[in-house]
Amino acid sequence: MIWRFISSKIEQNIDVYLITVAETLGSSPGKVGFKMAVAADGSLQGSIGGGIMEYQLVELARKELKSKSGVNFLKRQVHSHNAEEDRSGMICSGEQTQIFNYLSKANVDDVKNIIELIENNKPSKIILTDSGIDIYTGKSHLNTIDIEFQKSDNAFRYSEPIGIKETVYIFGAGHISVPLSQILAILDFRVEVYDNRKELSTFIQNTYAHKKEVVDYKHVSELVPEGKNSYVVIMTFGHKFDEIVLKQFLKKDIKYLGMIGSKSKVKTIFENLISEGFSKDKVEKVCSPIGLPIGGQTPAEIAVSIAAQIVDWRNKR
Repeated sequence: MIWRFISSKIEQNIDVYLITVAETLGSSPGKVGFKMAVAADGSLQGSIGGGIMEYQLVELARKELKSKSGVNFLKRQVHSHNAEEDRSGMICSGEQTQIFNYLSKANVDDVKNIIELIENNKPSKIILTDSGIDIYTGKSHLNTIDIEFQKSDNAFRYSEPIGIKETVYIFGAGHISVPLSQILAILDFRVEVYDNRKELSTFIQNTYAHKKEVVDYKHVSELVPEGKNSYVVIMTFGHKFDEIVLKQFLKKDIKYLGMIGSKSKVKTIFENLISEGFSKDKVEKVCSPIGLPIGGQTPAEIAVSIAAQIVDWRNKR
């Protein structure tokens, strides 16, 4: 985590510039929210898009750290050889604006607070301005993942939610759940795994999930909050349990709902649900058979296909 990197540096009295992509226009390698930390000892963490642009901005941060200016500022980069100013050295035709925030030992408590909020999944907002860094923990408007950026002259204000993690809830802790948890964690999802079997070896072996719990599959609806940050993967050890779990989430407004199974099994379960009164449209929105069709056979390959489908939903829908 980039905030842990920053914390370790400023606790040692090593100043850091946090570079945050606050705005993009057109085609640009960096995306809003991308971050990079440049420490006065030369070490780096994160990325704001790579290439010659990133190199130039890192060098700018190092220059400011060396001069000990301690200022917070914006830096625009235009990805065109024809740009009269702020040329990034890239030719992808877009542009992006970065915020440079200076962090020192005076910010130790703020950074520790940010880490705690993120790790405990507590909704809040980090605010970066020309005056410094602030944290908002009030209750209003914290259920979204929206980012706000305003600028005028040399003043700016950037607000980004933290502690609102996109979470994948996996029902079924079998052999696919372990590599799937690992891949999803790498992709920066929070992962929660649930099963109704005690002493299951793959459940015990799963060190990648952020939360694991033995549950009764008849009462799992309340485990998953509604909203665009919730993704549900159903892969219990029997079609009866799959159907029990699926019924509960067909009624909820969540981002993604997928169920593992062969085409014949899926067809049977879907027919059962429609006969019980669930609408055909709602049932057919379930991603099942789950995953992108990459021909996966091993648990790891199937996990890759499921994770790829979840990322597709996160990025495009």
